[in-house]
Amino acid sequence: MRQYITILRRFVPPYKGQMGLNILFNLLSTVLSLFSFAAIIPVLRILFGLTEMEVEWVNLDQVQGLQQTIAALRTNLYCLLNEQIALHGAGYVLMLLGLFLVLMTGLKCSTAWLANYFMVPIRTGVLRDLRQQLYDKILSLPMGYFTEARRGDVISRMTNDVNEVEASIMSALDILFKDPIMIIVYLITLFVISWQLTLFVLLLMPVSVFLIGRIGRSLKRASKQGQEQNAEILSAIDETLLGLRVIKGFNAQSKLRVRFSALINATRATFNRINRRYYLAHPLSEFLGTALIAVILWFGGLLILSDHATIDASTFIYYLVIFYSIINPSKDLSKAAYGIRRGMASLERIDAVLSTVSNIPEPAAPQAVAFDREIAFEHVSFAYVPEREVLRDINLTIPKGRTVALVGQSGSGKTTLTDLLPRFYDPAAGAVMIDGVDIRRFATHDLRSMMGIVCQEPVLFNDTVFNNITFGVDTSLPAPDGMTWEQAVEKAARIANAHQFISAMEQGYRTVIGDRGSRLSGGQRQRLSIARAILKNPPVLILDEATSALDSESERLVQEALEHLMKDRTTLVVAHRLSTIRHADLICVLHEGQIVERGTHEQLYALGGFYTKLVDMQQ
Repeated sequence: MRQYITILRRFVPPYKGQMGLNILFNLLSTVLSLFSFAAIIPVLRILFGLTEMEVEWVNLDQVQGLQQTIAALRTNLYCLLNEQIALHGAGYVLMLLGLFLVLMTGLKCSTAWLANYFMVPIRTGVLRDLRQQLYDKILSLPMGYFTEARRGDVISRMTNDVNEVEASIMSALDILFKDPIMIIVYLITLFVISWQLTLFVLLLMPVSVFLIGRIGRSLKRASKQGQEQNAEILSAIDETLLGLRVIKGFNAQSKLRVRFSALINATRATFNRINRRYYLAHPLSEFLGTALIAVILWFGGLLILSDHATIDASTFIYYLVIFYSIINPSKDLSKAAYGIRRGMASLERIDAVLSTVSNIPEPAAPQAVAFDREIAFEHVSFAYVPEREVLRDINLTIPKGRTVALVGQSGSGKTTLTDLLPRFYDPAAGAVMIDGVDIRRFATHDLRSMMGIVCQEPVLFNDTVFNNITFGVDTSLPAPDGMTWEQAVEKAARIANAHQFISAMEQGYRTVIGDRGSRLSGGQRQRLSIARAILKNPPVLILDEATSALDSESERLVQEALEHLMKDRTTLVVAHRLSTIRHADLICVLHEGQIVERGTHEQLYALGGFYTKLVDMQQ
């Protein structure tokens, strides 16, 4: 029950209006169904000839108490039936009762449809809200989260787990708003008809509740394991697609096939267990319901046949019809309980993402970003894991408008140092300063808006060339220098040496470039990334090995574009190809997380140290 209340409190409040209407029409549908069932009693009395029994009208003003009032109304109804049968015949009365049954059933079906009509926006709205919350959280999480979490696991939580919530918890919401109302109204009616018989039945209920609850608890544990295995499958598929060239090159297909086969067989075994228990809900509840019907027939028969009968045969049949009508919503409710337990396992995995606290906190009172003098790294240290420092006591000042290059062997901390400037990570010790102000005092949005980043592996989207170049700007605002955005994009592409190959494409700037820019060469993708940075026109530029993966011709074109981009900007460059940073204002050599040498190309080469060895190896 606590889980049901938690779900309602969490998901339903934004949709209180639709929920109220849904409950109202469910209640009306249930009450109308009682009236339609009530037509059975007079029909049976006519068919069994019970209308010939002598009954007299009862004065309702002289009746006191609910039980006596109901008995008096029933007696007066029998009197009315006797009169109508005497006047018009039994066939005419049966026809009227049939019309009454059709009318009540029509009203009941209409209100049931209206109840579902108002449930639809609740289901779709809750699912939309959950997906939006999860996507927003993914966007807000720091980079450090994704160095620890597997990408396939994150995708699984956004797809499989959300789908499981939709299939189980959202479907269960329908039942939670409908079946409890039906069960409560029917139970009240059963108590009114015969409290002795209903009380006897309720004493047997705890047995079935215990059996269903025990199976449901084991189902939740197995469901969580199944979703984790689904995440492993997605991770395996993701790794396979990304590493397909290496897999084929090393003839490792059979090895991966065996590993994947073991994974999907284990997942199959888990879901066999889950689904077998899930499908047990319906037959188990049906069996328990039939057992209760048999007990009711026995006990009800005793009440009818006793010397002081509290219920007659036709009313007992009406009682059985109503009780049997409880069985279906009870079965649905037990199935919903299973579904909620399955869905709660997925919801816990989703909540694990939603409850993640970012280790890049936003300042309570952010300071406006101003960059007029310099960027400074002051005694900066950083570690991805506590026992292994990647950067140690880094001190570096970058005056505005200057270019500083970072070189060194792989793993020396170059990229990590550049990641501290846009606050992808925060230093473990020391501070990164802009004009003497710790960047942690700026809002991350304001800080990153003054930076442009060009990575070694260009990040492009399955969209048009135009939309990829304008990715970092708000095109709803006017374009710079009185141009249109089309003109501004073309100007940026020309500066980036990209206009020529874009113009040669079938739809020019409106050409879709495929997944990750798959329709372009490496050099073309990189020049689009540079055009994107040029259009943003940031005062600070971060270049992370932007030419290291290119051939000589592409490198020349990209290097020309970079020189245009770097002009009059503060630039932090990570470089493997040292020929590209010869003219940097300052070159810093990193070794094992420390700056071991710094100076111009000529100064460092003359030292005969780390930098000289790097240059000589490349030559």
